[in-house]
Amino acid sequence: MPPDLTTFALSSFATIFAIVDPFATAPIFLAITPRDTRETRGRMARLASIVCGGVLLVFAALGNRIFAFFGITLPAFRVAGGLLLLATAMDTMRSSEGSKPQSPEEKQESVNKPDVAITPLAIPLLAGPGAISTVALLGSNAKNAEEMLAILAGIVLTAFLSWVVLANSSRLVSLMGRIGLKIVTRVMGLLLAGIGVQFVLMGIREFWAKN
Repeated sequence: MPPDLTTFALSSFATIFAIVDPFATAPIFLAITPRDTRETRGRMARLASIVCGGVLLVFAALGNRIFAFFGITLPAFRVAGGLLLLATAMDTMRSSEGSKPQSPEEKQESVNKPDVAITPLAIPLLAGPGAISTVALLGSNAKNAEEMLAILAGIVLTAFLSWVVLANSSRLVSLMGRIGLKIVTRVMGLLLAGIGVQFVLMGIREFWAKN
């Protein structure tokens, strides 16, 4: 690989991994899955990473043409993601995990629960507006096929590392205990609400700046 291409590939990967930031998502992942087993969290982490990687690959390859086709602006996308995070934060703050036994139906629903993995874990926590706009910009600025392949490889590597980080986050549960997890759940719910509000404010600010 030529030196310039190597530098471009490393820079692209660092940018994508930093904006996805699975380490920041890990405690939120624990907070929104307080009653799930380690195996269930592992499955959700794998699904979330696959969805995140797939979404970012599509936007990197097609760039801003997807937004243009649907007539969606980035500010609108930010507001939608923020509202979605706010709804999740409210559910997290109201959760009463551990306070009552689960019925067999609730346990089965917990095992077969793809919605948390896809929304909000994959979208918008991992593949959020920032990550999507970043890869779309990188893809639209790629000068040749080699640079595009480097961007796509960076996305795949980021998705793999996100799975590694999230799949191992359940080990924190045994270290924190039930009371510690309850505290983290409430704090992360509050932080998640703050992230959602920030997304909404950023979207509104960008909208007014362009109009």
